[in-house]
Amino acid sequence: MAERKIENLLGLAVLSYLTQGPMHPYQLSRTLRDNGDARSIKFNHGSLYMVVQQLARAGLIAEVETTRVGQRPERTVYGLTEPGRRELREWLRELVQEPKHEYLQYVAALSLIGALPPDDVVALLRARLRRLEDQRAEIRKLIDNAVGEGVHPLFLVEEDYRLALLDADFAFTEQLIERIENPTTGWRSQWADFHQELA
Repeated sequence: MAERKIENLLGLAVLSYLTQGPMHPYQLSRTLRDNGDARSIKFNHGSLYMVVQQLARAGLIAEVETTRVGQRPERTVYGLTEPGRRELREWLRELVQEPKHEYLQYVAALSLIGALPPDDVVALLRARLRRLEDQRAEIRKLIDNAVGEGVHPLFLVEEDYRLALLDADFAFTEQLIERIENPTTGWRSQWADFHQELA
């Protein structure tokens, strides 16, 4: 696996959108927002300009022209270079093929969950299930609306993946509640005793 000159996933998005043709950062920002990429890649105006500069320094994109309209500041238009095109393909292939360890907040909370009493945990897990249901309904609606407007499902596949993750989270959380509350094998009694000893 080659070491990347740019590791920020926003750089990958910029390279990808520049395959459509040269753009200036403002156009890139608008394109990212219009395509809903803010749901997948964290960015703001400042971070986008910084990534564009990094990509240019790395030779993955290059200035095509600089324009000025009226009193507005100059706008530099960038295009994809051949090394940038290769980097885009290699980077995407790597991300699709290689699972990477991610530090998820829920996993961190689960690793420390014993610090809370079991009754609190069960109430919190039930609240999580309600929120997961809301998120699933929101994504389902987003997908249905987009498909209804003629968007090909290929361009919504990340939302399908989000749904699958929410489904897995929901199933796991339901099972965890059962493991805590089961009258014969549940953890509640021993867990509660542990907190009594700490009190």
